[in-house]
Parts: sequence; structure tokens; C-alpha cells
Amino acid sequence: MAEHRSMQRGALLDAARSLLSEGGTEALTFPALAERTGLARSSVYEYFRSRAAVVEELCEVDFPVWAAEVETAMEQAQEPEGKVEAYVRSQLALVGDRRHRAVVAISSSELDAGAREKIRAAHGGLVAMIVEALEALGHQQPRMAAMLLQGVVDAAVRRIELGAAEDPGAITDAAVRMALRGVRG
Repeated sequence: MAEHRSMQRGALLDAARSLLSEGGTEALTFPALAERTGLARSSVYEYFRSRAAVVEELCEVDFPVWAAEVETAMEQAQEPEGKVEAYVRSQLALVGDRRHRAVVAISSSELDAGAREKIRAAHGGLVAMIVEALEALGHQQPRMAAMLLQGVVDAAVRRIELGAAEDPGAITDAAVRMALRGVRG
């Protein structure tokens, strides 16, 4: 029974990822989740009390995996500047991944305080990864520099997500150049 519930919950989360990546937060509805999974709408409520609860769980499940990919890319770099470049490039490479598209979609939606806090905490963990490299580059306020660096990444993500006229690779290269120039001071 527990295994079946776990599989159903996983199917609901997978359906939620698909809905979010295909149609944004407006597409994430309980009737749509029920239709995608073959469950009755009332059954969806047995797993999640609200749309925000779905979002919170997606963040809890997907963000650590996403962050681990960024961390792995950074670990492969030897020098602080290489870590900064890996931090930017790895995040932007994930833009096409539907887990990332789901996180972007839910980040921009109206969520309850609990869901917003989980997203903030997850982003805080991501930003914390780059602080050490910024310290090694001699920043007096590495935490603030990390937040600003993440702002460059977030702006590039939005540009790619919007389907800007520029090639995603060109956007990524521009973001890396801005990041490296900025962290060098």
C-alpha cells in the first residue's frame, strides 16, 4: 500500500512538472493532474491539500537535484573564476530541463508564504555555493556579491525562457562575461 501511494505521488509530481513546463502555473490544476494521472479529482486531494502543496513538494524534490548538478560542475573547476563560470553555465544549461522550467514557473507565480519560503531557502542554498569562490577572489562582501551574481543568472534565465531573439548560447556567454567581469571587480 505504501509503495502504491509513493508511486501515485511520484506520478502526480511528474504530471505537475509537465503541466508547469508546458503551460506555466495556470496549467497546474487538480483536474489537469487527475486527467494526466488517470486518478479521480478527489483522489488528488488525498495526496495534496492545495496547488501550493504540490509546488512545495516539487521544490523539496527537484531543487536539491538541480543544486547538486550545479555543485558538481563547480567542483570540476580548479580556480575561483572557473567555479564562477561553472556556476553560471550549469544553471543556464538546466533551463531546457523540465524540472528547471517547473521551478521557474512556480517561482514566478503567486504562492502562499510557505511555498515562497521554501523557494527562498532553496535559492539561498544555491547562492551559498558560490560564496567561497568569491571570498577567494578577494570580495569584501562575498554574500552580497553572490546574491548579485545570482541576479545575473536569473536575468539570463528569464531571457532564455522568454525565447529571446538571441541564441541561448549567446545569452549564456554574455552572462558569463558579465559575471566574470563583475566578480573580478
